[in-house]
Amino acid sequence: MKIEPYISQLLYRYQCVTVPGFGAFLTEFQSAQLDENAHSFYPPKKLVSFNPFIKNNDGLLANHLAQTEKIAYEIAVNAIQNEVSDWKNKIQEFGRFSIKNIGEFTLNSEKNLVFVPVDQINYLKESFGLSSFVSPAVKREEYKQVVETLEEKAPITFTPEKRSSYKALKYAAIVTLSLGLTGVLGYKLYDNYLTQVEQETLLVQSNVQKKINQKIQEATFFIENPLPSVTLTVPNEKMPYHVVAGVFRIESNAENAYQSLLKLGFKAKRLPANKHGMFPVLYGSYASYPEAQDTMKDIQKLDNKDAWLLIEEL
Repeated sequence: MKIEPYISQLLYRYQCVTVPGFGAFLTEFQSAQLDENAHSFYPPKKLVSFNPFIKNNDGLLANHLAQTEKIAYEIAVNAIQNEVSDWKNKIQEFGRFSIKNIGEFTLNSEKNLVFVPVDQINYLKESFGLSSFVSPAVKREEYKQVVETLEEKAPITFTPEKRSSYKALKYAAIVTLSLGLTGVLGYKLYDNYLTQVEQETLLVQSNVQKKINQKIQEATFFIENPLPSVTLTVPNEKMPYHVVAGVFRIESNAENAYQSLLKLGFKAKRLPANKHGMFPVLYGSYASYPEAQDTMKDIQKLDNKDAWLLIEEL
């Protein structure tokens, strides 16, 4: 069973989609971009990256596969394991393989996975229907030169206006005086009309407010027997095994390391200062020793050879 389509569906909705036993695909928002040199515009998108250290089954992919295909959860988990095994065989045999609509994996000289995402797919739902486009540059200088050329060939000439006779001016003055008297009378009538409209508007608003207050009073009610409160108890799973990234004397350095691990997709934690005033930073905490031991070995091999295991006394 191919699981690529289900990973793509989940990337539209979630920032982290974990493939158990293989790694996690992470998404990060990127704003719209404008390339002035190429006259190109790119809409907002989700950048897809891959983290090989996050391999634990969080149930997201398996549940989605089981619900979509209407199969049991255990069957979905087995299908994912078979597909991951096929991926690993391909990378060992051919040195590369592709996941449709997600990206391509290759092995570098150190035998580590290198992931290159596809550029044609945008997993940001808000950018649906938007695509990049190229706009040609506006050639303003050429248009300016054309206008200047036309002005030189056809210069603008001014023709003096002939004065009308004194008789025409006399008639114009009479007409202007008549219009002025009409305007004064019309303004008075218009002012009286506005006053009447304002009074009627205030009356209507007053009546509407009274009706609203009456409806509010009719809709007021009291709950005599309130429902009893419900208390839920959530079990707190103990996770005493910690994979330590480092212990820092300066708290700001511990915070910087903690933020870096979060950006890489780890479920990082910070512990309170110990009795020596040092600040530990964790890759993550685990409920069982084998799980923590396997994670530590992967991290030592691919990211931090100095990572070590801290076991908390219960």
